[in-house]
Amino acid sequence: MGDFIVSARKYRPKTFDTVVGQKSITSTLRNAIKNDHLAQAFLFCGSRGVGKTSTARILAKTINCFDKSDSIEACDKCDSCESFNSGASLNVYELDAASNNSVEDIRSLIDQVRIAPQLGTHKVYIIDEVHMLSTSAFNAFLKTLEEPPKHAIFILATTEKHKIIPTILSRCQIFDFNRIKVKDIADHLANIAEKEGVTAEKEALHIIAQKADGALRDALSIFDQVVTFSGNNVTYQSVIENLNILDYDYFFRIIDCSLKEDIPASLLLLNDILEKGFDQHNFIVGLADHYRNLLVCKDVRTADLLEVGEAIQSKFVEQSKAIDANHIIRALGVLSRADVEFKVSKNQRLLVEMALMQLCSISKELEKKND
Repeated sequence: MGDFIVSARKYRPKTFDTVVGQKSITSTLRNAIKNDHLAQAFLFCGSRGVGKTSTARILAKTINCFDKSDSIEACDKCDSCESFNSGASLNVYELDAASNNSVEDIRSLIDQVRIAPQLGTHKVYIIDEVHMLSTSAFNAFLKTLEEPPKHAIFILATTEKHKIIPTILSRCQIFDFNRIKVKDIADHLANIAEKEGVTAEKEALHIIAQKADGALRDALSIFDQVVTFSGNNVTYQSVIENLNILDYDYFFRIIDCSLKEDIPASLLLLNDILEKGFDQHNFIVGLADHYRNLLVCKDVRTADLLEVGEAIQSKFVEQSKAIDANHIIRALGVLSRADVEFKVSKNQRLLVEMALMQLCSISKELEKKND
């Protein structure tokens, strides 16, 4: 049996083209290499799993490549690229600042900086989680960062930019990595599923992308988990079962009950949801998000803000036609109050039930107001 490699490692970007959702950053870095306008210190910041360290490695590899392509990508064939791929490159030095954050660690790094590269033109120093360095370590690093040797390039990566002292920030070219869009993650997962021989429903991949919250690495980990659970056929149902996510269908039915002013039916639906082990607070938040999506569907200009699969999107559009915008805004007000009051409530189930009763009464209130 072959060794299993998790998708996050197996499909880690190896070229600028394969970096997902950061086109403006990769284009800028390519132009910097092409025009020989490379800064001597970069700061890559952004949330987890958006490609900071991967981009740093690709940049380090491409800088020293002897035979770059016309699109400024590493050739993967020259001595420099081969040594990088095998993990034997002496031109790329990676330091994890989370576990190497003392002055001694930085002094050791500074000693290495003085040594010129034996192969290629630059030595690249990637310092991950740089915000974890101690204040004294930052101060020891300042002078080298300001006036490094010509052959040295520093790439600092962090998830917490606000913790880095201003004197470090002022010496770096700063790149803010975006959280990756749901559509981009879903498309990337579809490509991986095809390569792995996995059949996957679009709605299933969209749910995984939403659950990842903008982090591609998280999406790939969830994808592996779901494939392990359901085999090579990833369906919407298998995803919501494995990730314990409340089905959109419940929310659609709750809205239908509120429009019909059917309080008993909405309370029975809530009871069914709770018996399946779903959290009441998450239900309130999910229902508010559903109403928000309905409001988004009311106007063509905001329709792009809806980050769901095509089949689910058509359901939202259909239901939004049956509900007035004023009704939605009132409902969001009810759910917003319930969300705020939930933690301090002594009887949380009653609070949620009261919110559902109020939702079922909105139509009558609006009718009275119009009369």
